[in-house]
Amino acid sequence: MSDQTPGTSAWRQPGDRFGSGLVTTVPGAPPRKPPEPPEPESPQPDGPQRRRRQMLIFGGIAGGILAIGLTVVLIVVFSGGGDPFRSKAEAPTDVRPPLAQACPAPTGSPSAAPTQAPSALPPETGARTTDTDAGISYKAYGAPWEPWTDTWRAGTLEVPYRVGQHFVTEQYSGGSYHASILSAAVPAADNDAVTLNLECVGRQVAADVRAEYYPQPNTMDPIRDELTTVGGRPAYVSEFRLHFSAPGLTATEELSAVAVIDVGKTTAAILYVSIPGTHKQWDYVIDDVFKSVRPV
Repeated sequence: MSDQTPGTSAWRQPGDRFGSGLVTTVPGAPPRKPPEPPEPESPQPDGPQRRRRQMLIFGGIAGGILAIGLTVVLIVVFSGGGDPFRSKAEAPTDVRPPLAQACPAPTGSPSAAPTQAPSALPPETGARTTDTDAGISYKAYGAPWEPWTDTWRAGTLEVPYRVGQHFVTEQYSGGSYHASILSAAVPAADNDAVTLNLECVGRQVAADVRAEYYPQPNTMDPIRDELTTVGGRPAYVSEFRLHFSAPGLTATEELSAVAVIDVGKTTAAILYVSIPGTHKQWDYVIDDVFKSVRPV
């Protein structure tokens, strides 16, 4: 067996415990460091943790899809113009006259109009006021009465009083105060109907007069409130005395009356008479002028 010099290499013989291969040793070299043991794998989450993580993932995906869907819907809605919250079908606009809206034609109620036929009256003579739009004429009075040349149109119904007579009873801080006999025509029937709800129309006109042509507040003493005939035509008459006060105004009361007359057209004739309490000598005019009405 031959001697071997340290630091030389040799083939290992059969029977050695190492496998085949060349092993080189270097004198004085430090021993080789054993390899690091592998890091232990992280333990897998248990069942509840895994399900919670899955739910979070699925929730995030669903939220993203929902956000995208809402964005698309809003883009489509607002890009179409108009109000996205408007109703699908808007109600048609009611284009009927205000009185026709407030007082539709009667449906056979016996209280809607007088049951008796219009009576024939002899023609009136003397000075007359004729309102062709209203379809009536009525007695005209001498001084201090004079023709009406203005237009009163106020209130919810805006009855256009253009024809009649008047005189100024006093001047005060609010302007001129008048005694008046005024007439007008008001569309009050539906379409081609000629039957009017006279009582309803009359109450509306009287309420408008009280609210617009007298100091506020005021109180009312009803005198007459009935369906009757005026000029041989079906009519509704409302007569009342109002009490009020206004700075600088001497009059504190007034006798007033409104007649709504069915003249056989789609319009109702309105006759409005007012006598301030400072001129009670003219109170008789209300009955007198109503008796003088004739259709034209």
